[in-house]
Amino acid sequence: MSQQTAQQTARKGSVVWALVITSVAGFMAALDNLVVTTALPSIRKDLGGALDDLEWTVSAYTLTFAVLLMFGAALGDRFGRRRLFLAGVTLFTAASAAAAMAPGIDSLIAARAVQGVGAAVMMPLTLTLLTAAVPEARRGMAYGIWGAVNGLAVASGPLIGGSLTEHVSWHWIFWLNVPLGLVLLPLARLRLAESHGTGAPLDFPGTLLASGGLFGIVYGLVRGPADGWTSSLVLTGLFAGGALLVGFVIHGSRAKNPMLPMRLFRSRAFSGINAASLLMFLGMFGSIFLLSQYMQGVLGYSPTEAGLRMLPWTGMPMLVAPIAGILSDRIGGRPVAAAGLFLQAAGLGYMASVVTAHASYGVQLPGLIISGIGMALYFAPAANLVMSAVRPQEQGIASGANNALREVGGALGIAVMSSIFAAQGGYESAQSFVDGLRPALVTGSAVVALAGIAALLIPGRRRAARTVTEGEPAPALEAVGS
Repeated sequence: MSQQTAQQTARKGSVVWALVITSVAGFMAALDNLVVTTALPSIRKDLGGALDDLEWTVSAYTLTFAVLLMFGAALGDRFGRRRLFLAGVTLFTAASAAAAMAPGIDSLIAARAVQGVGAAVMMPLTLTLLTAAVPEARRGMAYGIWGAVNGLAVASGPLIGGSLTEHVSWHWIFWLNVPLGLVLLPLARLRLAESHGTGAPLDFPGTLLASGGLFGIVYGLVRGPADGWTSSLVLTGLFAGGALLVGFVIHGSRAKNPMLPMRLFRSRAFSGINAASLLMFLGMFGSIFLLSQYMQGVLGYSPTEAGLRMLPWTGMPMLVAPIAGILSDRIGGRPVAAAGLFLQAAGLGYMASVVTAHASYGVQLPGLIISGIGMALYFAPAANLVMSAVRPQEQGIASGANNALREVGGALGIAVMSSIFAAQGGYESAQSFVDGLRPALVTGSAVVALAGIAALLIPGRRRAARTVTEGEPAPALEAVGS
């Protein structure tokens, strides 16, 4: 009995360590998506650069992060998840130091791109390492905590970035990652168990097709406003990127061991949650990118003040995510996620209706709160919906695919909404900024509403249970945990 108790205690300890390590790593990767936003005006003043250069300080990270996430997950499955996790943390930490010491805008963009590579290896493996360490009966709670910590990164990103920029220097938004990474490395080496996936060979053609396609499309969207939509480089990027992505889909349908098997999308659960993730991040990240600049450049708030005023939106996951997790356990993840997306769409629509060159914070506050509650309701069930939509041996690639689509959505959101902003307004005056911001927010609201519709495609519990009862050939592909 004492031996059994000792084993149970050891298992609980390993679960706690896995949860702490993977949550902190996820926090680092998620934080760097938003920590830069409130520092953009200071970076622009210090290093120079036009609107498209500022976009690239964000998009260089999100783009490399997005296009290599699935490849990072595949590397972990093939060569060992803990081993590749350590490599990803090491690269991310080193690139953060390089970004902090960047002497110019081009070197900062390059360092951000390398950061994205490290995060692409590290981030998808956090979820698979956590899944391997936590018993199935307790995974819902573990995913909820993991998601709440990621929500904390979203919440604190603008505030941390603003506070460090205002009171110390924008360089410290990158130095912050270095001590965290140095602490994680020995802990992960000693406390995480090694695990592997199916051992399938790496899909280099699929990686090249996906990476090239996504890069071409995002490059065209980012450069379009500056170079003109009919310029040869922009058109080449858009058309070549689209063609390569079509090739990626064909490859995933026919190859023996593709990086992302297209058969997974036959599952309504997998298709629904991934479509919702892409669209939600497209609308959310594009909106935060512009609103953080609106609060500083138009309303005159300092970086810290802007970060604090964004907290009712970005900080809401810390308060609402536990409640959303309880609701998900009781009524299923689909209605909770869909309700959250529709609330966020309503919040963005409200913001579009009230932004002016002299809008008071009290007028904006309801939109920020509604958007924050909606974001929290989505984040809580999303991870469980993804992992329960596929077979256990495919959870690594499922995590990588979902994270990739989320980051692609973020990169596209910044590119698309900045393009709308530049076409309708600009930085010339406060009114010009508002003229560009308003249609961008309307677009963000519409896109997030489409995400809510996509979430409704996810099968509910009754449908999943009936599928299992009827003995259909691939029950694991239905959202049993939804």
